[in-house]
Amino acid sequence: MQQVVSVRLQEVGKLYPYDPGQLDLQPGDKVIVDTQRGMECGTVMTPPREVVEEEGREKLSVVHRKANEQDLQRLAENKEREQKAYAICVQKIHQHELAMKLVKVEYTFDRNKIVFYFTADGRIDFRELVKDLASVFHTRIELRQIGVRDEAKIMGGIGCCGRPLCCASFLGEFQPVSIRMAKEQNLSLNPTKISGICGRLMCCLKYENDTYCAGECMKRRKPQVQAPAQGSRVATVDGDGKVISTNEQRRTATILLDSSRTIVASWEDIVEKDEEDQETAVQPTEMEEKRPPRERRNQRPRRPRRPRHASGEEQESRRHDGHRGQDKQGRQHRPHRDNRGPREQGHENRRHQPRDRHNRRDNGGHSNNGNGGREPQA
Repeated sequence: MQQVVSVRLQEVGKLYPYDPGQLDLQPGDKVIVDTQRGMECGTVMTPPREVVEEEGREKLSVVHRKANEQDLQRLAENKEREQKAYAICVQKIHQHELAMKLVKVEYTFDRNKIVFYFTADGRIDFRELVKDLASVFHTRIELRQIGVRDEAKIMGGIGCCGRPLCCASFLGEFQPVSIRMAKEQNLSLNPTKISGICGRLMCCLKYENDTYCAGECMKRRKPQVQAPAQGSRVATVDGDGKVISTNEQRRTATILLDSSRTIVASWEDIVEKDEEDQETAVQPTEMEEKRPPRERRNQRPRRPRRPRHASGEEQESRRHDGHRGQDKQGRQHRPHRDNRGPREQGHENRRHQPRDRHNRRDNGGHSNNGNGGREPQA
């Protein structure tokens, strides 16, 4: 067995295991530990606990010592130097006209290195910038490009829920979040509603994901009652029916019974039917006798239809002989009255008379009587 304590090097960040050695450490103590960047000052987060040593695992680093007053004063001085370095770096970025945004400046505890965190859309050639910063601070310079999620974690802010950001409050590491988590929780897939201030999916979608789907943590517990499939046939206390919709959060299902009644039941009170049960339920309905078709009422006999277009002789007889015709519905109509004067009637008769074209052609367009086609005067 080995004694282990968890140490956090930043205000909100990852926890690193260390061997406390002979020191009596409690949560909240400031300690000096050895890291990849050199000596750093961290905070103890958990009390010492015993863990089983695993073969092939690297040995844990030992806590160097507890932080004293001089160490705490040095931390305060580093904070002041970081603010001055931030202003100088922003000025140098404008001079070189680089498309980058400076987020944070961090001094190591021993002041052997300065780390500049920035964000950018693509790759940035900052070699000239590093030379200028090294000539000003006379120490090792490191420029590290970070993502938008890390930027939100460093800067902090208020989320859409009205509380401080989870990543800036208590989250040590970022967990992968996918759009499938929002879909399984019946949330709106509108990106503006499920995205945080960083523009990525909200980290809180991961919190309740194991409740909606059978995750690894659920395998340790008793087996869960699975949700009925939408559209499946189920049996309930009130009778058989079909699942219309399900509510994952309340663990209920809306069922349309065969009696045309809708009920809401919990998953524990629902049993899905197998295919064999559904076939047996369908057979008696198919054997039912079909109702005889309705007898049609006696309809009145239809009148014979008259032809749409009457011949010329019939129209002439209707016009002059006063024949009473019938319309499409079999109703009588009055004969057509000719209210035109004798001059108009004579003009129509003259229009339908054939012309003597041969005589006009032989006589040069004049009639044989020499009166221009007129009748001899009496």
